[in-house]
Amino acid sequence: MIVTLTANPSIDHTVALAGPLRRGDLQRARAATSYPGGKGVNVSRVVAAANAATIAVLPGSDGDPLLRVLSVTGLDFRAVPCGGPARTNLTLTEADGTTTKINEPGTPLTEVERNTLADRLIGLAPAASWVVLSGSLPPLVPVDWYVELLRRLRGTRVAVDTSDAPLLALAAHFDSAAPQLLKPNAEELAQLTGADLAELHDPTAAARAAGALVARGVDAVLATLGAAGAVLVTAAGAWHAAAPAITARSTVGAGDSALAGYLLADLDAAAPADRLRRAVAYGSAAAALPGTGLPGPHHTDPSAVIVTALDFQPHH
Repeated sequence: MIVTLTANPSIDHTVALAGPLRRGDLQRARAATSYPGGKGVNVSRVVAAANAATIAVLPGSDGDPLLRVLSVTGLDFRAVPCGGPARTNLTLTEADGTTTKINEPGTPLTEVERNTLADRLIGLAPAASWVVLSGSLPPLVPVDWYVELLRRLRGTRVAVDTSDAPLLALAAHFDSAAPQLLKPNAEELAQLTGADLAELHDPTAAARAAGALVARGVDAVLATLGAAGAVLVTAAGAWHAAAPAITARSTVGAGDSALAGYLLADLDAAAPADRLRRAVAYGSAAAALPGTGLPGPHHTDPSAVIVTALDFQPHH
């Protein structure tokens, strides 16, 4: 089973524009959709679509529109009551796939609510193959909260996908709280390593940056590079998967789908190259779907993803 934590969940409202976004102008939407969101929720939705067991842990009180929508989807979740409704995140997608996101800050979590949320997560961990800590942290939550959770989750395999201050706070404690899997994108990999972002779309450069994180204690780094595919680096080696040719409609949820694809392959005991292959197949499938649509197995074609071993050995 895969258990996900989404500390800052949302309702993701996506508006599809017929043409380019014009600031300061009136434009009419071609379509609009709303889905339950937040990075961990997205991972759970993709895992559930593949008929694998998952539980999403998140803050949310009775009557919250997010919980009502989640109930309709049939996703198994555990909600901890909190002070207010989930935020709404707005995504504007243009016809060429360009995506603009406007994310609200989220409902503050008190210390009591945060501790209750952590206890609920820790209680589910013994039954989990993976625990996923995903997304931003809401107001009032210390930036190093993921560090605390990783220490409490010792003995459980943990995947982390976050950015900015929570990511940097985690990196500062890799010596005592390194996750088994870290899933940065190119921007986050640059944040972590000081590497030049422009160079990280070269797979070998991205693998070297990821290798520096493996050297600091992370078991595996799955770095998603957008149109350049993704790299996977472990102490055993490094691999690059080229993204298949698709028509990108929306990048919303692509990284979350890639993470879910990797974890699903891991549940099947796939080799590293095949875990990477399935990650890129899922990420690409998400990018090809409109709005906030997330892929099921029938959307993916792992055979179209070409994986090559990189001539690069991380330092131990």
